[in-house]
Amino acid sequence: MSAVDTAKKAAGGSSGKSKKSPEETIAGFNVLRTEQRQIASKIFELENDLNEHKVVIETLKEVDGERKCYRMIGGILVEGNVKEILPNLITNSDHLKQAIESLNTKLVEKGKEILEYKEKNNIQFQVPEKILEEDESAADSSETSKNPAIDAASKGVLLSDKT
Repeated sequence: MSAVDTAKKAAGGSSGKSKKSPEETIAGFNVLRTEQRQIASKIFELENDLNEHKVVIETLKEVDGERKCYRMIGGILVEGNVKEILPNLITNSDHLKQAIESLNTKLVEKGKEILEYKEKNNIQFQVPEKILEEDESAADSSETSKNPAIDAASKGVLLSDKT
């Protein structure tokens, strides 16, 4: 069994035991977080594509329909004119919007799944007290901390309370 299979099994289902080891619990949590990050990354990528489409569409709307223009399809530059290419760009833009909406829904669902997993396995993030005290004193003085240790600690440490 590969490490990926083990991690997915730890994230989603029973591993033949009634209780998971802390390592399996953490691996399962990390798999869920990785999936969440991948969805967020794809949303970001599609939003950039959508913004590029909007700029091109707005530009082409102001141009004569018979004017020659080029479009990149799968790495190949295709010649056409504005009246042929503009409707395709608008259709692609609509599809990008739908894909982004779908991925946003998946992202919310994955967030809920992560919260349920955290609650089910009693996972908590813990920040060392010393860093918390430094962070509070920096907040009291209303100054932004330049201490990289505080920034690193704000990411927390993953702990499982199960024994």
